[in-house]
Amino acid sequence: MDRLLRLLTRLAAALLALMPIATPAEKPPSAAVRPALWKVADQDTTIYLFGTVHVLPTGVAWYGGKVAEAFDRSGELVTEILDTDGSANRGAMIRRAALPQGQTLRAMLPEEERARYEAALAGLGLPPQSFDAYEPWLAAMILSVTPLTRAGFAPDNGVDVALGAKAKARGIRHEGLETYEYQLGLFDSLPLETQKHYLAQVVKGLPTVGEEIKAMIGAWERGDADTLARLMNADEDYPGMFEALLTNRNKAWAAWIQDRMKQPGTVFVAVGAGHLAGPGSVQEQLAARGLASQRVQ
Repeated sequence: MDRLLRLLTRLAAALLALMPIATPAEKPPSAAVRPALWKVADQDTTIYLFGTVHVLPTGVAWYGGKVAEAFDRSGELVTEILDTDGSANRGAMIRRAALPQGQTLRAMLPEEERARYEAALAGLGLPPQSFDAYEPWLAAMILSVTPLTRAGFAPDNGVDVALGAKAKARGIRHEGLETYEYQLGLFDSLPLETQKHYLAQVVKGLPTVGEEIKAMIGAWERGDADTLARLMNADEDYPGMFEALLTNRNKAWAAWIQDRMKQPGTVFVAVGAGHLAGPGSVQEQLAARGLASQRVQ
């Protein structure tokens, strides 16, 4: 799975996690699951940085240890985006992805790619015309997470969802660094050729995507940030796209954190784990601004 696909699959999972879902049942924490946690602190402000996974299999008991302690101390939760109305999300996605009248997705694909795409749809039990009315990014987004959901991974088990529910139960403020529309725009603004490459790579990677995601989740569960960064950021294709989709967002979030440090209080910031590992990470951007982060768990 190439680096662009890994990044876009994580974004897809985050966006699809905001569709209507049920709140997962609470499970006891497991001693084997200790995801990485950092903090940035001064005399009167503490900001925790927690890397999330947007889809998880049932039964991963990650909430415990230092993570639970940090969240219980926090008076505010900050995530990438807020949990908003699922039907509105779906409508926004469809509007963004709709092709002009008279155009179809399959018609814009080269013959060999179209054949592989149709075979992939058939293998998932979907008719060939399923996404004909939409741009390639939407088909790729849904296809990239379909094998995961069928293998037992689910957005309703995702860390972001659980934390949002906990914040609501406690009655603490929940803020988003970005909006759903903004993240949709990250997909919709991809050049058409990049979208088609994304779709082709999703189709190619369908047989192995489950195992690769399992390896990433395993590293996340162990708190092995270095391995997670290597698995997520192994390739350097499309450097301009990664600047827009990853590095620039990390810079913006680091600026938000620096500004938030001017106010007293304790804040729990939870963003995709790929943003808190490897070159260009949020911690690296904070260091460039003179703010040191400390590993807590």
